[in-house]
Amino acid sequence: MSTVRDDRGGSAADLFPAGRLGRPEVRELPAAPAKTGRLIGPGIVAAGVGLSSGEFILYPYIASQVGMAFVWAALLGVTTQFFLNMEIERYTLATGETVLTGFSRFWPHWGLVFAVMTCFANLWPGWVTSSATMLSYIVGGEPRWIAVGMLVAIGLILTLAPVVYVILERLQMVKVAAVGLLIVIAAFFVITAEDWAALPQIATTATVPTELGFALLLGALAFAGAGGGQNLCQSNWIRDKGFGMGKYVPRITSPVTGAPEAAPSTGFVFEPTAENMARWRRWWHFANFEQLVTFVLITFVTITFTSLLAYATVYGEEGLANSVAFVQREGQVLSERVGSWFGILFWFIGAFSLFGAATGIVDYTARLVADVLRTSYLKGQNESRLYFVTVWTLVTIGIVVLFAGLAQPLVLLVISACVGGLMMFLYSFLLIRLNRTFLVPQLRPGALRVGTLIWAFLLFGILSGITVVQQAPKLWGAG
Repeated sequence: MSTVRDDRGGSAADLFPAGRLGRPEVRELPAAPAKTGRLIGPGIVAAGVGLSSGEFILYPYIASQVGMAFVWAALLGVTTQFFLNMEIERYTLATGETVLTGFSRFWPHWGLVFAVMTCFANLWPGWVTSSATMLSYIVGGEPRWIAVGMLVAIGLILTLAPVVYVILERLQMVKVAAVGLLIVIAAFFVITAEDWAALPQIATTATVPTELGFALLLGALAFAGAGGGQNLCQSNWIRDKGFGMGKYVPRITSPVTGAPEAAPSTGFVFEPTAENMARWRRWWHFANFEQLVTFVLITFVTITFTSLLAYATVYGEEGLANSVAFVQREGQVLSERVGSWFGILFWFIGAFSLFGAATGIVDYTARLVADVLRTSYLKGQNESRLYFVTVWTLVTIGIVVLFAGLAQPLVLLVISACVGGLMMFLYSFLLIRLNRTFLVPQLRPGALRVGTLIWAFLLFGILSGITVVQQAPKLWGAG
């Protein structure tokens, strides 16, 4: 079997520096299974984790203020993230390494920078607090105590599952199905022909409602579906699912019910032989298809319908707040129009959706931290153990914040609004360098894919810069 060498005449592994992390091992690219349906999942996880406050509060709130005229931003945001996700997946498919490991090959501390930024963006347990508040609309009780119980439940779910990815995937699939059920019922009982007629506003009256604040609009655009650190974790999720060269890397397993394995510090690459390239084309085609029909489709359809539901119920109503109180009012209107059962169902699915998002956020934050620590700072340590220590650290911090009785600090609100877009600005550029430096020419992104990353780099750079300038006075005022 002849081997097509890289453009410098050496092995595919020679494109990687032999410094601190060392070069990856050369192996054959595993063949994709004949029936790839069983590999569908990472895109659903991405969509499920991303279906959170943006889909239940932010976009519906915007629709209640300006109609359907800003939903176009969701399509733009999720399409941009599709291309970002695919370049993240490209590197992991080809190497079995996460992109944070790849970034650390340029500078040892890039991974730590992104892990710290992800932690800052997720320090406040806002998703689980919103979930608890929505559940309290049904069962009563103090939301703070419900939120504490939910945080403990998240820690136990992620600790006791024999393979963490499997339980996360199943949880997000149930969540997506529940949201789909809500959409179907609403289509029959709530949304009228007049409301359906508003859908063309997405294209015909597309607008940028600057009166709502630039930070809110950046959050809507940057976090349509995912955003920030969640996109980076696409590497970890497809690796645990066994995509491409990720099949050689052990998964994160429970220290209680699983059988932890010591993961290698670096990944694996393959030579671009005719057979390997045929396998690569099959993997690449499937990975793109999986993201399109799961992450992109599920996210955009959900945002569209939750926005339409808000438009059909509370559009034009005075005094609506961009908070979980907005969902309370929406549920009250649904109860009045359809029956109390539908308001309760709406709140329950919303609470479950936000709980699923909170679980995914703890998971991907812990994955990024554990991956960076194991790869660059604590070599030889078991990644599974680092992951679970991080999970319970995040849970503990959340509980301390809740017990302290603090309202959500303005500083954390502003940081969360700015950090996600700033992260995407930085790693859009790094992805271009990564995939055009370390991958053999046959695997590198073409002009179209590079162009989309340049677009993301400029988009999130400009939006983040404007948002930071606008929000900086609030930080100083809070201080």
